Amino acid sequence: MKLSQIAAKPKLIEISIDDEEIIKEYAEPLTFYTWDRQPMDVFTRMANLSESSDIAGLLDVVRTLVLDEDAKPILEKDSTLPTPVLMKVISKVTEQSVHSLFIHVSF
Repeated sequence: MKLSQIAAKPKLIEISIDDEEIIKEYAEPLTFYTWDRQPMDVFTRMANLSESSDIAGLLDVVRTLVLDEDAKPILEKDSTLPTPVLMKVISKVTEQSVHSLFIHVSF
């Protein structure tokens, strides 16, 4: 397969956090949006962060990936989420990024 066949502009996709703990706490799933594929600079930063303990860097990357339905960042420099929710958001974003990589690239 030619790379030109899978190269495309990123698309905004909805992510839902709907586990038992979230439903119990908020009475409904929590949703946010992210891109179906990450720009190379974001992907590289994520890869480098996986080998370090740079929490501030991780949060900066997450801020660029956690979006509303208009593709605007939800988390500003002075706002954050409750820690249990933030951990689930980070997990979902990371999961989506890895999933997208393996969907678009076959080894």
